[in-house]
Amino acid sequence: MSPFGQGQEKTEPATPKRLQEARRKGSVARSPDLVPSAVFLCLILLCYLLKDWFFYAVARSWVHYLTSFTCWELTPASATAILWSAGGFCLQLLAPVFLVALVAAIAVNLIQVGFLFAPQALVPKLERVSIINGLGRLFSTKGAVEFAKSFLKVCAIGGLVFWMVRRDLGNLLLLLNAEPGKGLILVTDLVFRIAATAAAAYLGLAVLDYMYQRRMYQKEMMMTKTEVKEEFRQAEGDPLVRGWLRRRQRQAILNRIQHQVPKATVVITNPTHVAVALAYEEGMNAPQIMAKGAGYLAMCIKKVAKEHGVPIMENPAVARFLYQKVEVGNEIPVALYQAVAEIIALVYRLRKKQ
Repeated sequence: MSPFGQGQEKTEPATPKRLQEARRKGSVARSPDLVPSAVFLCLILLCYLLKDWFFYAVARSWVHYLTSFTCWELTPASATAILWSAGGFCLQLLAPVFLVALVAAIAVNLIQVGFLFAPQALVPKLERVSIINGLGRLFSTKGAVEFAKSFLKVCAIGGLVFWMVRRDLGNLLLLLNAEPGKGLILVTDLVFRIAATAAAAYLGLAVLDYMYQRRMYQKEMMMTKTEVKEEFRQAEGDPLVRGWLRRRQRQAILNRIQHQVPKATVVITNPTHVAVALAYEEGMNAPQIMAKGAGYLAMCIKKVAKEHGVPIMENPAVARFLYQKVEVGNEIPVALYQAVAEIIALVYRLRKKQ
């Protein structure tokens, strides 16, 4: 079997780990046309909704400057004031445009790829500026597909605009005899209608391109069965390593049983499934758990206890509670003081009789 699935067919969908690693590197499914098309359409709609306000603001500004122009004395100070006033007016007009463009770009990016911060994608790489690699990408199958898509987009949008202009060509010719105000309104409506239609078509093509890019990205991220198994093995751990760790942990527990159970005062059992070794000496606040175990470990605790003469007492309720709730090395809880005290007192009485 070849390492990491080389030479095998990619038939398995990408795992979440692989997608997360690709996303960390900045590799996501995205269409480069989706953001500009959405921003373009939003700006067209904004300008259409605010066209009356734009025209009114510009006309009022021109009237103000033309009527007050003769009253101004042209000096460096007045020229600076006029420049600042004109700049503030332009900023006032363009502020809604900039704000809508920014909000639309951020919103579409979040919808398309979510919140993504990939510093690895910003690291400069020599292959990105290599002429040979650039020509290879340009004349590759992917490059040919991208060129074909761009050509089809230009043809589709250009053909749509040409059809709309040709359809309204008669109305445009009538503008030769129309009044200036009426002609301006007709031209404005036509321009907005053509621009909105072209923007909507551009956005529709961008959505289709995003669906195509998403499908190609999923296909590119597909994995071979060997890669899936290798990733699962790395995520879950090598079975040999897991077995070795389990053996080490079991040996450590057995060593603790061998050293701590002989120091115990009593071993409380379930009686067959659970065993807990407790130690108590004068001066201690409460009895302390020296070792505990279930199944095979419980058998080992009882065996060591018998070998060293540690009393074994049966109390299923206390044994189960201590095994489930109290860790080795900790003192028993206050709720068990009475029950454990009775067990230890019984142990002391048995010792005195011997």
